[in-house]
Amino acid sequence: MQKNFVEEVTWRGMLHDVMPGTEEHLLEGMQSAYVGIDPTADSLHIGHLVGVMLLRHFQLAGHRPLALVGGATGMIGDPSGKSAERNLLDEATLRHNQEAIKNQLSKFLDFDSDAPNAALLVNNYDWMKDFSFLDFIRDVGKHITVNYMMAKDSVKKRLSAEAKEGMSFTEFTYQLVQGYDFLHLFKAHNCTLQMGGSDQWGNITTGTELIRRIGGGKGFALTCPLITKADGTKFGKTEGGNVWLDPERTSPYRFYQYWLNTSDEDAEKYIKIFTFLSKDEIEELVAKHKKEPHLRQLQKKLAEEVTTMVHSAEDLENAVKASNILFGKSTSADLKQLNEKTFLDVFEGVPQAEISKDDITEGLDMIGALAAKTGFLSSNGEARRELKQNSISVNKEKVGESYTITTTDLISDKFVLLQRGKKNYFILIVK
Repeated sequence: MQKNFVEEVTWRGMLHDVMPGTEEHLLEGMQSAYVGIDPTADSLHIGHLVGVMLLRHFQLAGHRPLALVGGATGMIGDPSGKSAERNLLDEATLRHNQEAIKNQLSKFLDFDSDAPNAALLVNNYDWMKDFSFLDFIRDVGKHITVNYMMAKDSVKKRLSAEAKEGMSFTEFTYQLVQGYDFLHLFKAHNCTLQMGGSDQWGNITTGTELIRRIGGGKGFALTCPLITKADGTKFGKTEGGNVWLDPERTSPYRFYQYWLNTSDEDAEKYIKIFTFLSKDEIEELVAKHKKEPHLRQLQKKLAEEVTTMVHSAEDLENAVKASNILFGKSTSADLKQLNEKTFLDVFEGVPQAEISKDDITEGLDMIGALAAKTGFLSSNGEARRELKQNSISVNKEKVGESYTITTTDLISDKFVLLQRGKKNYFILIVK
């Protein structure tokens, strides 16, 4: 017996719209569904996670998930929710991005087992690249009227008076190409359901229309809400841009911090969407959080679960250690465990000065380190006063005037962290 997928995503707040009959269809036996993923970068970001979680829940319910990398559609650009056309990619870039995306998806989906519902990765470039324009408008275009295409919200918005850019013919045909993907997967893999964000409803239903008119079958549609933040700012964005799943683009420390800093309202919503915790576990956690909101148990659990799922338990442990360096009690040994990227993330925006390797090979005295060579403190006299008052630390450990900084103090072979009092940090970069 199949688990009830629609019921699962409904209580998690992941259901926006669903075509009548979808739930019953999924309970008849194993079905296949797909989610389209834009391959314009060689990493997914957390905006993609909702679609990935839908596929994972689909597989856990006993069904077969298909991840479609939009190699062909990535060359066109989707008008839904966009105010301008996107850059077009060449085939080599698309293939590279596809491989990187598959590696990331493998953390969520089982591609490799011989289970009947093992996941499949497909790229629409493979079936679109040899489809001539004349064949496409003859075999596909004649089945959908312009009136039908114009009625879609994504098209209406771009053609409205406010949209100065208008809409190119290329973008106008996007829903036909996406609709044809659904028809192709219906024929090739018996895929009967397409899932996506609520802005995709128009494109998905064009696919169900093609399945009805050309494929002589029935396709279904299910969308999830577009994730928002309670304060109105965009989910998945920081001042530095997207929050990526690739640790080279967004370090596990930054990734962890993003989830840790969510508001109470958002954390209650996100923990259902972005973790696999059960309903009972989540309800218990929410109740505890409401009693003692200052402990931020909800945010901590959310950040732990998502960081472990996307990265690893070890990355989570390192992210927690890095967080404690700023906010908790930590030692020189803790600091020295940080890699360069995490160190720079933790101390982003902290003033810095460069010193030469020679300076510390011979041993750098504290007056030089604090004032003469760096300008951290305004004068040698101020440096002496602060040292006498025991308010200066090197790598989190208190030092006096007699201390000298040497190569053994280096973090990641190139940094020394100075500190005055609790909150004034300064970084020496050794070149």
